[in-house]
Amino acid sequence: QVELVESGGGSVQAGDSLTVSCSVSPRASDPWAVAWFRQAPGKEREFVAAVKWSGVSTYYSDSVKGRFTISKNNAKTTVSLQMNSLEPEDTAVYYCAATILSRTSMGITRSYHYGSWGQGTQVTVSS
Repeated sequence: QVELVESGGGSVQAGDSLTVSCSVSPRASDPWAVAWFRQAPGKEREFVAAVKWSGVSTYYSDSVKGRFTISKNNAKTTVSLQMNSLEPEDTAVYYCAATILSRTSMGITRSYHYGSWGQGTQVTVSS
């Protein structure tokens, strides 16, 4: 449906900033939304942020609201996640995901609604 390739992960100190990016290549259909999820060792995958492909609507989990910013470039080829004031609790593999179907504001946070996934990029925050 949509090919996604993440980049930009790495290791930083608490309080630092880091940006991860997702290259978005639609195959059959444009995505309705692109999101970032993350999964820490031993934990379930959790929603981080999402952006609608048309328009400017964005969504954030409470744990990252005010610290992270999701955006897409004008050419609609890249979705970035700017992460500020990073905490050790942000350590995880970050995945980019896309859905081609419209979702409610609650549904957009559910990983099972996303049919396309990238391979993930590791973000490690040390104290």
